[in-house]
Amino acid sequence: HYYTFWPRLFPAILIMGALFIIWDAFFGYVGVWGFNSRYLLGGGLLGLPWEEWLFFGTVPFGSFFIYACLNAYFPGDPFSRFDKGITLFLVALLLLLGVIYAERLYTATTFFLTGGFLLFHYVYVPNTFRTLFYRSYLLILVPFLLVNGVLTGACTTSPVVVYNPEEFMGFRIVSIPVEDAVYGFLLLFGTVDLYHRFGKKE
Repeated sequence: HYYTFWPRLFPAILIMGALFIIWDAFFGYVGVWGFNSRYLLGGGLLGLPWEEWLFFGTVPFGSFFIYACLNAYFPGDPFSRFDKGITLFLVALLLLLGVIYAERLYTATTFFLTGGFLLFHYVYVPNTFRTLFYRSYLLILVPFLLVNGVLTGACTTSPVVVYNPEEFMGFRIVSIPVEDAVYGFLLLFGTVDLYHRFGKKE
């Protein structure tokens, strides 16, 4: 009954989508990334094609479905006892890489924001869903790698999304910048966090 999640899920998607659209538009404006017009329908808003706008609705919607299905059909949280180790390791790694690559705008912004949010979450939010999200993200990475691989040039010499090599680390998973996986993590974790916060208010 996925529709029963929507009253809390849609506001969460809209809020996170608005924040990330601002981020996306700014990075496009300063030349961190761009889009190959040969693959686009044409048109857009704030310098972003309509397809990119749709990304911030469809990807969180589908990813949250994976999260919800795992929780429904595989109850229990096998990672809960490792919350401290996993979370603090991710925080330390992300913030350290953010410092090392501070001059790379995509890397620094993505890693500092994600590491900072995880640290805040660990300190102030009890682990009622954090490690459940970690579990779901491992599965979400499968379609992420397939689809984002196509978009970033795994199957073509002319990718859909083009990155400025001076603004990210240069480490790729096949054709996908590592930063994209962290970017997606923050987008989806923020959506899940807002969903649960709205539930507390109810």
